[in-house]
Amino acid sequence: MAPITFQSLTRRVDTDRFGPFAFQFGVVGADVELALLRVEDAHQRFVASPLSQVANRLEQEVVVSSVFGTNTIEGGTLTEDETASALALDPAQVQEVEQQRAVNIKAAYELSQRAAATPGWALSTPFIIDLHRLITHKLPHPDNRPGQLRDNPKGRITTVGDAAHGGRYKPPQYGQDIERLLEALIGWHGEMEAAGVPALIRAPLVHLYYEMIHPFWDGNGRVGRVIEATLLQAAGYRYAPFALARYYLANIDAYFTLFNTCRKSAEKKHTAPNQAFVDFHLEGMRQTINGLHDRVNRLVGMLLFESTIRRALDSRQINVRQYTILSHLLDRGRPLPLDELRHAPWYWSLYLKLNDKTRQRDLHRLRETGLAHLDTDNALWPGFVTPTSLKPLGRKEA
Repeated sequence: MAPITFQSLTRRVDTDRFGPFAFQFGVVGADVELALLRVEDAHQRFVASPLSQVANRLEQEVVVSSVFGTNTIEGGTLTEDETASALALDPAQVQEVEQQRAVNIKAAYELSQRAAATPGWALSTPFIIDLHRLITHKLPHPDNRPGQLRDNPKGRITTVGDAAHGGRYKPPQYGQDIERLLEALIGWHGEMEAAGVPALIRAPLVHLYYEMIHPFWDGNGRVGRVIEATLLQAAGYRYAPFALARYYLANIDAYFTLFNTCRKSAEKKHTAPNQAFVDFHLEGMRQTINGLHDRVNRLVGMLLFESTIRRALDSRQINVRQYTILSHLLDRGRPLPLDELRHAPWYWSLYLKLNDKTRQRDLHRLRETGLAHLDTDNALWPGFVTPTSLKPLGRKEA
């Protein structure tokens, strides 16, 4: 890869009331080349994996996980399971505010995916406003003004951040300044794209400066992450752009702090003020893509295992009770403690007229054939996953 030298990509904007605002590349190319190569290598291995076999399942999981992640960052209270349930609702069934927040983010994701798949699509103010309108739809926030750029009235001050994450920042307050800066950001992104700046650098830089402009009253974080994801999707990255929200959630303190770190670094006229945020983003993409790759392999393993146990049932290597246990393990998606198994109504119904020896014999046979594993914590695993600590085969497992 040739050295990246885009330091001249700077745009200074003189606003009416906020003063000068500078968009700058702020990254040392030589310092990100290795990270870029690692992300690209991870992405190439990921797209070469058997995605087509599990694409629908993977997409559903990514949507739920990423909606949960980006919503939780902004104070959403739904669990991941509750998020999945909310996203499965018909719009007419949505009644709770927290459900509406999740449904709104999904709608923004869908707009993002359509935009990224449109030939010749380019970032624009109408697109950003549409994202905000979808994300804040029907939310009873006191400052909820869907699709309306912020214009602070006299005496009303907007600040961002807190002392725990690098201090408070006062973004532009005047509506015309905000409009001008948003248009300048979009134009600057176009210059970077025309100059050949990789999307893996453009996307986090746009995210960073968008949050500094903070153009709406509420919902800026969610909008900023969707903008970033859209730019990455348009460049050909699949699944990871949205799944990245979980990385941001897992590293939430660093994520919030870096906005102030980069801003203060620019104020001190450091050579590469935006390096830290881009590095953070690239590491997040690498980890996210590798995690998705592992998940694809696991899902493919689940499909193969499903076929294996079906053949075992058809050939009478296992009985219907054993097949039912294995099917529940697959559907659960995580180990099943024996104590929980013993108290599950579906499990009791299998052995309603049978004795303890039959239960023990069924489970012993599953372990003996390798179709199920029992770990040292007495949790049952499907055979395609081997726990790190296997319990020795015994006769009294259930």
